[in-house]
Amino acid sequence: MTDSQMIREIKEGNTELYSELMRRYQRKILAFVYHMLKSAQLEQLAEDLCSETFYKAFRSLHSFREVDASFSTWLYTIARNTVLSELRKQRSGNVPLEESGYVPVAPTEVVPEQAVLRSEKVGMVREAINKLPEKQRSALILREYDQLDYQEIASILGQSVSAVKSLLFRARSSVKSQLEPYFYEPVYEHYEGMKSR
Repeated sequence: MTDSQMIREIKEGNTELYSELMRRYQRKILAFVYHMLKSAQLEQLAEDLCSETFYKAFRSLHSFREVDASFSTWLYTIARNTVLSELRKQRSGNVPLEESGYVPVAPTEVVPEQAVLRSEKVGMVREAINKLPEKQRSALILREYDQLDYQEIASILGQSVSAVKSLLFRARSSVKSQLEPYFYEPVYEHYEGMKSR
């Protein structure tokens, strides 16, 4: 059954089908919300905001029109607005941000030094993404993590496709320039200073 068929039936009163519709998108929406919350270290709110997204979508399903956007695009838009609203609330309430406690776990066969280095690299990439302006960060997450196409991202962010490409270009350039000092390995020409010893 397609999304459209399910939505039609739900609108006609078969509300039990909504749980199936949720199951189709829950993991993707949860991952998107989680990544959006990382910048404020509020990952622990991801499940609540994901549930809130689906609740808002259900309440507004009667107003959903397929001619305007696909269901998934509409759902991502609700998720993004829900997260942005929560982030504004957190900022205005002056609530101290707590650490999420998330630590990347390395496989047991990995040497401890390698695990530490990998964990540091993951942390640096995450930090670089978190420093991006909100629209660049959202575009990058939707493209790289959720694998959405430019048109879907444009609909979610309320931008043109060319603006999305520009946002992604600036986001990638910014992340690259932030990380270059850490991942650049200098090549010592002729090992200067070594000869004199």
